[in-house]
Amino acid sequence: MTHILLAVDDDEDRARVSAEDLAELKWGDGVTVTVLHVFTDNVEGANVSQIGSAREARDILEASGIEVILDETSGSPAEEIIDYAGEEDIDIICLAGRSRTPAGKAVFGSVSQSVMLDSDIPVLFCPTSDL
Repeated sequence: MTHILLAVDDDEDRARVSAEDLAELKWGDGVTVTVLHVFTDNVEGANVSQIGSAREARDILEASGIEVILDETSGSPAEEIIDYAGEEDIDIICLAGRSRTPAGKAVFGSVSQSVMLDSDIPVLFCPTSDL
């Protein structure tokens, strides 16, 4: 069985692209995707099922016959994604990126870049440059 972690933020277009890319790959039988949203500031007490990007990804994956779990955590996104993947015995992490200038990366950081550099688990990066 293959367990994939699809990390999504609030952007529904990026979640859609990632889910479509995952659904197109030939995983064989026994694949489960956990769609994870990391809350950085959740003062209203929302849960992952209220996040449009998580629902969008879930719907696309389920329509492709893939078993989906929705989950959430709170904290620093890159750290939480890596920690979650290690704790849940994830086989591969999937995330979408967005184009940023080098200065933008230096000032704002890049969750995708941090996960790719710091994770011991393989990372599937789904570029979204066409959005």
